[in-house]
Amino acid sequence: MQIKLETKPYASLEIDALVTPVFEGDDPIQGRVAELDQLTGGLLKKLATGGELTGKTLEFTLIHAPAGLKAARLLLVGAGKKDQFSVATLRKIAGAALRSLKAKSVKNFAFLAGGALPTEDGSQAIVEGLLTGNFETDKYKTDKKDKKIESVALVGFPEAETSAVQKGMARGRIIAESQNFARDLVNEPSNKLTPRVLAEKAEAMAKEAGLAVEIFDEKKIADLKMGALLSVAQGSAEPPRFIVVTYTPANPKPGAPVIGLVGKAVTFDTGGVSIKPADGMEKMKYDMAGGATMLGVMRALAALKPNVKVIGVVPATENMVSGKAQKPGDIQTAMSGKTIEVLNTDAEGRLILADAVHYARQLGATHLVDAATLTGAIVVALANVNVGVFGSDQTWTDKLLASAKATGEKMWQLPMDDEYRELIKGSFADIQNISSGKGGGSITGAWFIREFAGDTPWIHLDIAGTAWNDDAKPWLAKGPTGVALRTLVHLVQTF
Repeated sequence: MQIKLETKPYASLEIDALVTPVFEGDDPIQGRVAELDQLTGGLLKKLATGGELTGKTLEFTLIHAPAGLKAARLLLVGAGKKDQFSVATLRKIAGAALRSLKAKSVKNFAFLAGGALPTEDGSQAIVEGLLTGNFETDKYKTDKKDKKIESVALVGFPEAETSAVQKGMARGRIIAESQNFARDLVNEPSNKLTPRVLAEKAEAMAKEAGLAVEIFDEKKIADLKMGALLSVAQGSAEPPRFIVVTYTPANPKPGAPVIGLVGKAVTFDTGGVSIKPADGMEKMKYDMAGGATMLGVMRALAALKPNVKVIGVVPATENMVSGKAQKPGDIQTAMSGKTIEVLNTDAEGRLILADAVHYARQLGATHLVDAATLTGAIVVALANVNVGVFGSDQTWTDKLLASAKATGEKMWQLPMDDEYRELIKGSFADIQNISSGKGGGSITGAWFIREFAGDTPWIHLDIAGTAWNDDAKPWLAKGPTGVALRTLVHLVQTF
């Protein structure tokens, strides 16, 4: 899909549709909407007076053959209250408008900016919304409907700000395409995306992007004594892979931070011997969403070129049931030397992250973030609205939360009191992989991973409730979301 900046007057554009946001208030006919109202001979004012145009968030008003415009349609999209408007709202509006018009077989349209946000931020948000909204999860359908948006023009920006608009557009495309790269990986069924295939795709992406990459096979993993990862992998006929992707800036500063991004990639999770219920198990192809997100982040950073070294570490495996699978009560030794009593084989993500976090520290990471579809408990706590955030260092955690706020991704910090650590104290090994108490499952899962981060500032993102849309949103297709990618890219760029 082509996205371009158009400097011609929007009223003169012969296009299938013109889209613009409308703000909610006593009188929604303000700013750009007031201009359009004049062009259409007061039609919008009449609609507002009659209650058909209110500006409520994602309210759609479609006008055919609008007077005063060369566009075949005028689509007004509710933007909510102006004092609450943000890049997240604009992103949703752009995505929702695209999806609505695509369903109506529109081929091209223009998005008229309202000027409520800084130019560079606004153009970036629009492009992100358009590209993520255009992503579909129908890859394996044979009866795909041939409805495609061919081009979108951004209009209404002052000519004096052309440079800022183009910068925002370029950055928005990099981030959105990287987010869609991650979503495409998550959308793959597990028979198409095994640990080996994921490693191949990661290697191809890294080489294309100019990133350094290493792929460890099962022998190398064993040589490194990654016993926690191998314990999860041992039940599957598919061998594990360990992926390391590194971005190094052109002129790294001596003593500068090194950021380690660690993502869980269980390409399919049956739960092992502690098997999951059949209902909903097909969704467990998404259990590698954390790893996909980190690979997407690395792809974006290669193009954005921040001045800080970043190491992406992704342990990849299946968690299967077989005669070789680990059993409840087994004791495993992680790469760090710490012993683990496995009380539940379905708490496997924290096991593979244990070795990955430890290895990231060995590679020199001074600040760590891991992302994982770790616990059902986070869905109980935060539903599918917020990512759960857990941290060992409040300064580092605050930095990430500030990036989440800036990019419009909802995240919520949960406590990490020492009392929760006591709940994973092992009876027959150093630690156990599930809590000995009731409740707090997402916190004790985070505490388990923290055991392997040592004194390195560390953050855990539990994305189990937010990495997948069970139903389509007006601005996003059903399926993988690519959550946390924008936050992490922003976080790295703050350095």
